[in-house]
Amino acid sequence: MDSSDPLANAVPAATDRDRPDRRTLANAIRILAMDAVQQANSGHPGMPMGMADIAEVLANDFMRCNPSNPGWPDRDRLVVSNGHGCMLQYALLHLTGYDLPLEQLRQFRQLHSRTPGHPEYRLTPGVETTTGPLGQGLANAVGMALAEATLAAEFNRDGENIVDHWTWCLAGDGCLMEGISHEACSLAGHLGLGKLVVFYDDNGISIDGEVAGWFSDDTAQRFEAYGWQVVPDIDGHNAEAIAQAIATAREDRQRPTLICCKTIIGWGAPNKQGTEGVHGAALGDEEIAATRAQIGWADTTPFAIPDNVYAAWDKRAAGAALEGEWQQRYERYAAAHPELAAEFMRRQAGDLPADWSKHMMRHLHHVQTEGSDTATRKSSKAMIEFFAPRLPELFGGSADLSGSNGTDWNGHTAVGKPAYRGNYLHYGVREFGMTAIANGLALHGGYIPFTATFLTFSDYARNAVRMAALMGTRQILVYTHDSIGLGEDGPTHQSVEHLSSLRLIPNLHVWRPADDVETVAAWMAAIERAEGPSALALSRQDLPHLERDVPGVENIRRGGYVLHEPPQTPEALIIATGSEVAIAVATAKTLAAEGRAIRVVSMPCLDLFETQDAAYRESVLPAHIEARVAIEAGVSALWRYYVGPRGRVLGVDRFGESAPAADVYRHFGLTEAHLANALLELIGEPETA
Repeated sequence: MDSSDPLANAVPAATDRDRPDRRTLANAIRILAMDAVQQANSGHPGMPMGMADIAEVLANDFMRCNPSNPGWPDRDRLVVSNGHGCMLQYALLHLTGYDLPLEQLRQFRQLHSRTPGHPEYRLTPGVETTTGPLGQGLANAVGMALAEATLAAEFNRDGENIVDHWTWCLAGDGCLMEGISHEACSLAGHLGLGKLVVFYDDNGISIDGEVAGWFSDDTAQRFEAYGWQVVPDIDGHNAEAIAQAIATAREDRQRPTLICCKTIIGWGAPNKQGTEGVHGAALGDEEIAATRAQIGWADTTPFAIPDNVYAAWDKRAAGAALEGEWQQRYERYAAAHPELAAEFMRRQAGDLPADWSKHMMRHLHHVQTEGSDTATRKSSKAMIEFFAPRLPELFGGSADLSGSNGTDWNGHTAVGKPAYRGNYLHYGVREFGMTAIANGLALHGGYIPFTATFLTFSDYARNAVRMAALMGTRQILVYTHDSIGLGEDGPTHQSVEHLSSLRLIPNLHVWRPADDVETVAAWMAAIERAEGPSALALSRQDLPHLERDVPGVENIRRGGYVLHEPPQTPEALIIATGSEVAIAVATAKTLAAEGRAIRVVSMPCLDLFETQDAAYRESVLPAHIEARVAIEAGVSALWRYYVGPRGRVLGVDRFGESAPAADVYRHFGLTEAHLANALLELIGEPETA
């Protein structure tokens, strides 16, 4: 078949004489979806029933995947951004032969099943990303399509395309109402991601009813303005029209495509279709019986799918053939380009380069020996300069703050069309879209992405940060200008609540390094952490380089450690992070001259410290030392857990002030004098002979 034919890569269809027609195949999705929701008495049957015909054409004629190997690197990616309709995806995975047996569909939305109420990455074979918060799946799909384009530019050689797949995304009205859809789709159009195809489920209904009351955008013109190809006014229940629309989408490799599909939500349910009543509730036994009659489904047994329908849907043999053909291409490629092939597979596996830890630990000790006073955002940039040449999978980016964030290292190359060769993306002022797109990059494989903005703007991106933690994606979140230390920009930009807020997110490691050495350790830990994201909160202002012994250097990576120990048994301790650690050390040394023994604990990553064994945590924060003061330029509540009932916290429990940083620190009492007074109040006057 001619490679220019848009159907050239279509999955071969079965030719059995008793093959069911397309509508029957789509109806199998409808049956499984409505029965699963009914059994759970919870869920959203309307979208799966409305988009079943679209899914049938896509899965049977165009999707390239191997159900027996969901991790095949060159598979097409399918993202269900309107994740409340997850029974569509579960039905597809089950019917096509993924490891998702019927019993799992019967357990829809039940504890410990592989069919939760919204798709969850790592839980269900074949689910590429966790969706549910509307619009984020769409942004993830942009990241996946970007990864495909850039990896293809980096690895494909001499007509041997080992990276050559499509990203397909289902999205509804709610996804397109969310602001993140503007951020992500605007950037996708600018980049010309021509192998991204989005199906817009234009059914005109959301939970509150007809969306015409609050959503009257001209969606087609909106996406045309972004630079997308738009295929308008497709009957989403006409298989031939859907197939032709997809063929049209595949002909244009210069632009992403939006296929606008007019559908009826809950198609087939005679009394409820087209209404909000079918959106988010079980149909009920009577309506299910009426639906079976309406669509001509003879078997009234719940979840019953005829053998010939299963046979027509089964993609295991076709998928194995597709992967086998790719494997042959890969072997030819590996013979011609062995080093590139090995690098491709290493990156797909998520393994770090050989001797990575050895090089990084050597560098960590070098910085301890040769370090200098500098802002941790500058220390971060220096660290990127050091390790980026050794880590080709690093993919950076900033939300229009590259210079301020220190992420524009000397070896970065900005990605753009038509070549897509690069390792850095100028995301523009799109914090939410940036973070969700980077989640897509991480999910696709082949990259370790990092993103950057000011810490105060992490609020814009928060739900994508939460999704990164929920999915366990390896994304690094660089947040600079981390506190009142940025000074004159004032309270709108001074982060006071953000550190504590981010620390509340499970599975997110939040680092606030105190100097250049802790910054190196934070980057090392973030890169080596394969099962979740890390956030680095970095200073605008210069911070002193701190002295440590060798155990101190090693223990930074445990999240909390003894930085300064007095010669005699400590009578009190200070816990500090970031820019306040130097204040703590200076205070301890001043009080030492007065005969007071003060331990200083640096706590750059509370989340990691809490994972250490009890003996280590006790060695750092002994229970018998009750005189404790915590100091951090942020809200104080979290630290009360660490200082206990007798302790004190010096923090900032109100919004900041616009003034030079030193003046703001004095205004809020974050000084050596205030810290010394707090300690002396706890430990009292020294005993006299």
